[in-house]
Amino acid sequence: MRKALPLIIAGLLAVLPLLGLSSYWMHILILVIMWSVIGMAWNLLGGYCGQVSFGHAAFFGVGAYTAGILYNKAHLSAWWGMPLSIVFVTIVALIIGYICLRLRGPFFALGTLAIGVILRVTAENLTGITEGDLGIMLQERTWIDKTWYFYIVLALAVVTFIAVKMIIESKLGYYFVAIREDQDAAESLGINTTLYKTVALSLSAVFTGLAGAFYMNYMGYIDPKIVFALHDISIVTIMVVMVGGVATYWGPFVGAIIMVFLAEIIRTIPKLGAAHHTFFGILLIVIIIFLPNGIVGDLPKLKKLLRIGKAA
Repeated sequence: MRKALPLIIAGLLAVLPLLGLSSYWMHILILVIMWSVIGMAWNLLGGYCGQVSFGHAAFFGVGAYTAGILYNKAHLSAWWGMPLSIVFVTIVALIIGYICLRLRGPFFALGTLAIGVILRVTAENLTGITEGDLGIMLQERTWIDKTWYFYIVLALAVVTFIAVKMIIESKLGYYFVAIREDQDAAESLGINTTLYKTVALSLSAVFTGLAGAFYMNYMGYIDPKIVFALHDISIVTIMVVMVGGVATYWGPFVGAIIMVFLAEIIRTIPKLGAAHHTFFGILLIVIIIFLPNGIVGDLPKLKKLLRIGKAA
């Protein structure tokens, strides 16, 4: 039953567009699935390999701009940005890895954060390529209806889930976990930690870049402050995983549901819409104190607390 659970959930999700959902609810579902992809990608690097990145907006933005520039400058369909983003994002990941993977712990996190900011500033100033703060807009949308966008991002999520599961359950995954637990001990056992951290970073970057290229096609507009945003991309990505469950398969999906719906609820409250980051911060503090492994990671503890509450 547990092995069939991913197929059952994917099947149930695939049926949702057939229920005649409104455009708004389709949009919410698309965002949930897209953020689950980004969360799974980050989890591969930060959760399983122990390399906490604050710069995943860099990969998201590179993927988005790959699609946008292809459309704007090469006059090709922005959908070509999805396969081509794999190449460009991998190159960027290797460069970032060469610079930042020499660092450990908070120094690595700060290094990735700085890279994300550098890429945002670069995109703002390369006006001949990126159009700067003016941004890039798709003049023609592939579909008006959101159904096909939903199925495309769902397919991306399924592929990401399967890929992450296969990687973590392989020898490569054991190397990642060994590095996370004790990098010096892993090196003493003959594991090339720099190589495998680079592999984890590149794989994480590729899936994040694919989500970015999808975002360009779906939203139809990007600018540097949107796709390279520290607070709206990098920080929210970390929160999706922290809330859902670090180093768990289903944590990013649960975290994405909570974060997207919470953001929408807060935005509907008058005078509180702009303060949603404050509520995110409070939620993160509560999760760290009471459920440090996230909702999925601490599910047995959560069930126990609920039983005690019912008994009382």
